Amino acid sequence: MDVLDLARWQFGVTTVYHFLFVPITIGLSFLVAVMQTVWARTRDERWLRLTRFYGKLLLINFAMGVVTGIVQEFQFGMNWSDYSRFVGDIFGAPLAIEALLAFFLESTFLGLWIFGWDRLPARVHLACIWAVSIGTILSAYFILAANSWMQHPVGYRFNPDTGRAELTDFAAVLTNKVTLVTFPHTLAGCFLTAGALVLAVALWHLVRRPGTDQAPAFRTAAKLGAWVTIGAAVATLVTGDVQGKIMTEVQPMKMAAAEALYETEQPAAFSVFTIGTLDGSREVYALKIPDLLSWLATGDPDGTVEGINDLQARYAAQYGPGSYTPIIPVTYWSFRLMIGFGMLAAIAAVWALWTLRRGRAPTSRWLARTAVVLPLLPLAANSFGWIFTEMGRQPWIVFSEMLTRDGVSRTVSTGEVVTSLAGFTLLYGLLAFVEVRLLLRYAKAGLPDVSPPPPSDVDSDQDRPLSFAY
Repeated sequence: MDVLDLARWQFGVTTVYHFLFVPITIGLSFLVAVMQTVWARTRDERWLRLTRFYGKLLLINFAMGVVTGIVQEFQFGMNWSDYSRFVGDIFGAPLAIEALLAFFLESTFLGLWIFGWDRLPARVHLACIWAVSIGTILSAYFILAANSWMQHPVGYRFNPDTGRAELTDFAAVLTNKVTLVTFPHTLAGCFLTAGALVLAVALWHLVRRPGTDQAPAFRTAAKLGAWVTIGAAVATLVTGDVQGKIMTEVQPMKMAAAEALYETEQPAAFSVFTIGTLDGSREVYALKIPDLLSWLATGDPDGTVEGINDLQARYAAQYGPGSYTPIIPVTYWSFRLMIGFGMLAAIAAVWALWTLRRGRAPTSRWLARTAVVLPLLPLAANSFGWIFTEMGRQPWIVFSEMLTRDGVSRTVSTGEVVTSLAGFTLLYGLLAFVEVRLLLRYAKAGLPDVSPPPPSDVDSDQDRPLSFAY
């Protein structure tokens, strides 16, 4: 492998690994805020126990997400310095806002929430966890605004003297049509992941430890997680459909690659299963649903969908000689694995709701085994979704403006990238071990024994030390 390939592998490893924690943090912070809100309104101890229980899992995941996210910043300067110079003026604004505003909300108010259980007034304490949730959502928006600019550059001009893209319309960057459809789709994926996690942990306890005093609370959590998972799966399908149409408009090659559609068709059939040549240059066999791809891509069952071969010829004439086709097997199968894993999570949630109907207790050992695998399904769906998004844009690092090969650092050596790649991989392997062990340990421990905290009287008790809820 040359430096370009190694740098891409390193960025892929660090990005996909980091994004394992992001959807859990975004979705679970919102669900924990909902749990605490219900407790604040009802004073039902079940909701307080659930808040602290799932809040602990949130804290573990949040800490690991921060650690792995820091590495992302180093990636740009280490291996992608030419890319950083090109996009620096564009990325500076949304990433700075994300760090100074959104991450400030997350980190500051999470600290207040952790240590404020017996210290802050109840409404202020509740507002802290909602601020954390809002902060995570804002972080997602600004990050997605930056990424969407790579998919569909807007609000800029290219300065030939400096060789850089210069920001001319920040509002256009924030309201990029790709951002506006990617944001709700990503949020739906986050809630799918968090709902599956809440459901999985609750199901495991209900099946493995029935009849305990924790069963009523976990039954409530299981129903909440199942409904969130099902609702998020539906939202993912709806937003994904809209996103597919926008993708066809701004990146037709990505849609063609997602379907391994080599020749332009009107109408175009959706490929359920395709076998192609090893080099991805042509189709050998395909199982198709007539007219479905035309509707997914254009909203019209008789719409025209451009094929890979015609798009390659057009791009070569427009941008110069070279291959403008992504790796077809990667885009084709990552697209289907994204959908497949997400739908499997929804099916598991429907099964869980069926077993819980009319007050019944789940007893199937297969359900317990499903609970162990369930959180991994939406995580895999999210990961394959991002692999498709980024690999489907290739060979562009900024679509139509900068090729990936032109963004890599010129002075970095193969040995340096190999060393950092090996170091990050080993470090991430260790962090994964720590993360999984902590999550399993505290998830198996069950709900904490708590009683509602007494009313806070800050004015008359200034010297009381802060208490850590966990």
